[in-house]
Amino acid sequence: MAARTTRVTFALLVACCAATQVLLAAQRSEATPRRIVSLVPALTEMLFAVGAGPQVVGVSSYDAFPPAVKQLPHVGALLNPDTERILSLRPDLVITYGSQSNVETQFARVGIRTYSYRHGGIATVLESLRELAALTGHRAEGERVARDLQDRLDAVRTRVRGRARPRTILVFEHEPRTLRGMFISGGIGFLHEMLEIAGGDDVFADVKAESVQPSVETLIARAPEAIIEIRANAPKDVEAERRAWQTLTTVPAVRNARIHFLAGEHLVVPGPRIAEGVEAFARVLHPDTFR
Repeated sequence: MAARTTRVTFALLVACCAATQVLLAAQRSEATPRRIVSLVPALTEMLFAVGAGPQVVGVSSYDAFPPAVKQLPHVGALLNPDTERILSLRPDLVITYGSQSNVETQFARVGIRTYSYRHGGIATVLESLRELAALTGHRAEGERVARDLQDRLDAVRTRVRGRARPRTILVFEHEPRTLRGMFISGGIGFLHEMLEIAGGDDVFADVKAESVQPSVETLIARAPEAIIEIRANAPKDVEAERRAWQTLTTVPAVRNARIHFLAGEHLVVPGPRIAEGVEAFARVLHPDTFR
């Protein structure tokens, strides 16, 4: 009888301990994170935009904005996150990209929450901004930032409404001073949506992919009326890059000198500065609306 009582008591103790662990885990999962590591530059920008910057203790190797991130530890990036360095920062939340499932599993094993993100359209930007704001205790500021961002996008739509929409390609990569290895925005994703809001008709809107790698023959056949090249950093020799297009003299954009080179991270990072990118596209496609 005593042995049976001992076994029952032990079982109750185990059950109570298990319940306590579940409760503590739930409390941790609901707690506002105080030490955040972000491996995604776009989401780092969102964190600072909604007022969660002081909670960020580490960022990816590619983070450069806002300037405050330059003073923070850099802990690798998409393909090479330094998990030991990250753990040494004692984070209670790590922002990851959706393809980093192995990293997410490692953090889950030691009880660290992750927020997983994947690029999408502008709706994804707004949704992620609001979610991060709520998660980090800045819901009201997140709503304000998202609302202001939407208002700026709507203002550009209104400004270019009714104007002729040039058939445009949005180029974000090719080999220097040649047209080899070219990547162009396809018909889905935030870049495509930015171009459409800015008053351009995406020449590759029918290709349901985020990027297209067209041949020269395809470029000639598609006959874009405007070409916008975007880079995080300005090319070293813009005129040399412009001359590379002169081999396609039958393309209307080349023939009419409608090749534009724009530089800045706000053009390529799907964060709270995308409205600046949309405005930049609109200025080169419809310059008369900004005079």
